[in-house]
Amino acid sequence: MPNPEVPESQAIHEPDESFKDILSQFEQSKSRKPAEADKGREGTVIAVTADSVLVDIGFKTEGMLPLTAFQSAGETVKPGDKLLVSIKGRDPEGYYELVRGKIARPKDWASLEKAFADKATIVGTVTAVVKGGLSVDVGVRAFMPASRSGARDAAEMEKLVEQEIRCRITKLDVTEEDVVVDRRVVTEEEERALKEHRYSEVKEGATVHGTVRSLTDYGAFVDIGGVDALLHVSDISRSRVSKPADVLSVGQEVDVKVLKIDSEKRRISVGMKQLEPDPWDAAAKYKPGERARGTVTRVLDFGAFVELEPGIEGLIHISEMSWGKKVRTPGDVVKPGDAVETVILGVSPGERRISLGLKQALGDPWADAAQKFAVGAVIEGPVTSLTKFGAFVQVSEGLEGMIHISDISAEKRINHPQDVLKVGQSIKVQILELDLEKRRLKLGIKQLLPSSIEEYISEHHEGDAVSGRVMEVSGQQARVELGEGIHGACRIAAESASKNESRAESKADLSALSSLLKAHWKGGSSTVASKPEAVRAGQIRSFRIAKLDSTAKKIELELT
Repeated sequence: MPNPEVPESQAIHEPDESFKDILSQFEQSKSRKPAEADKGREGTVIAVTADSVLVDIGFKTEGMLPLTAFQSAGETVKPGDKLLVSIKGRDPEGYYELVRGKIARPKDWASLEKAFADKATIVGTVTAVVKGGLSVDVGVRAFMPASRSGARDAAEMEKLVEQEIRCRITKLDVTEEDVVVDRRVVTEEEERALKEHRYSEVKEGATVHGTVRSLTDYGAFVDIGGVDALLHVSDISRSRVSKPADVLSVGQEVDVKVLKIDSEKRRISVGMKQLEPDPWDAAAKYKPGERARGTVTRVLDFGAFVELEPGIEGLIHISEMSWGKKVRTPGDVVKPGDAVETVILGVSPGERRISLGLKQALGDPWADAAQKFAVGAVIEGPVTSLTKFGAFVQVSEGLEGMIHISDISAEKRINHPQDVLKVGQSIKVQILELDLEKRRLKLGIKQLLPSSIEEYISEHHEGDAVSGRVMEVSGQQARVELGEGIHGACRIAAESASKNESRAESKADLSALSSLLKAHWKGGSSTVASKPEAVRAGQIRSFRIAKLDSTAKKIELELT
């Protein structure tokens, strides 16, 4: 036969047998002597703490009464007062848990029947652990199923032995002498009553003492005297807290302020930071234009938050991060945890807002741009970006200039800057224009390179014979190509006049022409001079340089 004093397993379950059978087995085993029933006793108050009343009940160890038992009744208590109490059990520290007054202990079956009919709470003493539950002395032997003991496991059930408990009769059979009691229903009712009382007792704005019961990612649950309250992560400290576990631990005692009570949902919100001084009360010490150091706490799409001191954060807007290039995302400039130096742009304590500037702390690069970047000066810097219309070059920290696509090369037409430049390439440029008001710096590359026409002019002299291709003829002017990208102008007025005059004479005197032809055939030689060929586009002709103008980069030609 298995030992009836040892549970079959650690799990708590309902018995399949009647208590009469279990009792029969138990009585055959080694019985325990039931503890002497507590019929109530007088005690003397020896101390009153913030939440408890310490009572001398004549034992080596004192008993404890909750202070709320007096406060709810509107009573006051002080050392030396005499109280009638009953022992409920013992707490983990060894003190006797007391209740005021006396709870009846049935003495006979008639008393048990009345308590069963009235669903009254009675006192009993746990005498032993038996199969499926506990044996309880309520004047007679009663059985309490393990699942109705309120214990979570077998170890807790063992601790109940020889303890006085309060319970309720759930089954009574006088004939069979079968009594089943329930402790759990009583404790649950007491917990509900305590919570109801606590909810009615706690007031918004009050400061209460509690114990951290559990931690989550979004906050902590704090026991404030039988009732759980939520301490949200944002209400733990004036400083930013990422995880409650970073600053709190289970079992830690804390003082909190009651922020909100939702009576319908039975929810209480509390805060710790509300008990700390509000740093924004002294935020007026931050003055616009002053420098301030802080740590980046958050980086968002529109900017970055910087903690200047615990509880005070300022915002660096994305537009205040760089003087030069446009910042696409704040994460390209700063990261959480970075220590940064900023300039205070604006302070609004009422709205709890401080605007900060990162670029202002670096100094405005345009402030002395006129002295550093004179028009015509040649500077060198890296290409920072390319667009369809040009390229941007960094000429100093925080200051960029733009090269328009038309100022990249004088030799050939460029479709896109990337055809000749690349990001990161270091190049020399000439400053073409500086507009401080618009913060615009115009640069050029082609202005630094000698053009083909400049080289041509430097290598030739007036009077030199050259050849070229007629590009077009317009009136008395022809444009001539002397080389790739090199053009000159040639006047053709004299030739055209001569040609027109010859045509007029031939039409006016046909007899003279006949006489000339006859003389030609008779003499065997021509007396008519060959006429020059008319100038037209596409011809390759010989010219003489009439004038070279290196300043205007012009070449004037004459036909030869």
